[in-house]
Amino acid sequence: MSSTTIDGKAPSLRASTDERRLPWWHLVLTAVAGLLLAIAILAALGALSLPGAVVLGYVLHLIIGYTYSRVREGRRWAADRLATLLVVGAFVLAIIPLVSLLWEVIRRGAGRLVTPGFLTADMQGVTGGMDAGGIGHAIVGTLLVTLGAAIIAVPIGLFTAIFLVEYAREGRLRSLGRGITFLVDVMTGIPSIVAGLFALALFITATQVFDVAGGHQGDPGIRMGVMGSVALAVLMIPTVVRSSEEMLRLVPMELREASYALGVPKWLTIVKVVLRTAIAGLTTTVTLAIARVIGETAPLLLTAEVFATYNYNMFAGRMQTLPTYINQQYRADLATCHSDTVTNPFTGLQYLCSTQVNFDRAWGAALALIIIVMILNIIARLVSYYFAPKAGR
Repeated sequence: MSSTTIDGKAPSLRASTDERRLPWWHLVLTAVAGLLLAIAILAALGALSLPGAVVLGYVLHLIIGYTYSRVREGRRWAADRLATLLVVGAFVLAIIPLVSLLWEVIRRGAGRLVTPGFLTADMQGVTGGMDAGGIGHAIVGTLLVTLGAAIIAVPIGLFTAIFLVEYAREGRLRSLGRGITFLVDVMTGIPSIVAGLFALALFITATQVFDVAGGHQGDPGIRMGVMGSVALAVLMIPTVVRSSEEMLRLVPMELREASYALGVPKWLTIVKVVLRTAIAGLTTTVTLAIARVIGETAPLLLTAEVFATYNYNMFAGRMQTLPTYINQQYRADLATCHSDTVTNPFTGLQYLCSTQVNFDRAWGAALALIIIVMILNIIARLVSYYFAPKAGR
């Protein structure tokens, strides 16, 4: 057996290292160069501003970074650098409004939120620029109205999703399922104020029907917390249906077939297998639906309206919620102070007068609303973690 010798060096297999990669801090240098150049250009034009410097600096960073990388690394890595910078820029552009919103709400509302009594007091007797009052009654109203909406919307939306996924597969039921899907898609685009008008008309009609049957006087001006729940439920149902449908479709068909092979009836398979497997996604769905409606203002102005004190009965009287409270306080604008103190006619206590107090209360209520949504999301995460099926069970 003969062996063959090869003169010279063996061919290198390091094709991936032929082009030199630059360290990450080179991009930082090009970014700084772009920013400084943008500042110089804007200063020369007399139009220097922070937003303008950031935007122009980013554009110059793209040009300088790509050119520098093209010279040092080659065309392929330069294109990769450019794509990376575009993706990072898109991410930053998307996150700026969120960070700005959170910062503004925290900056303006934190001081009022930590004021003693603000989370528990109501607005009874608070007039003018009285530096008093709180959002306790609005928090209670928000939780009750949203809970009522969830009690109405979640079962309807979940059962509809189960029908669409598990039963509307063939024949007439499939045609019915397509019609339901179309109507759900239409409901998704309904303006929130239309949902409020629907709930208002529904209850006015109900009182008129009750008037004919029982001889009682109908009340076209009826306002109750449960009316707000119905209005929010109309907005929640499409979100619950579509999101739950997608979560149920993610459950593998093999799990259903294995259950059927063991002789388990379909309804029990849905309860024990399908819903149990999709519980994490369904919990997230409910949380997203609640977050979708908890800040709605227009339907609640038409149904629950505003109320200055606590009301725990959703079926009697008006009920204050955080969205309507924020709207009420912000619309009140700057208060007028005729003296340094203002007296509460119900308690007889005197409080300092502040022209900015309405805005302060509005920002504090907005921060409280954001915190409530965050708490709901944390609860949903915990439920998803502890109740989702674990591998190896």
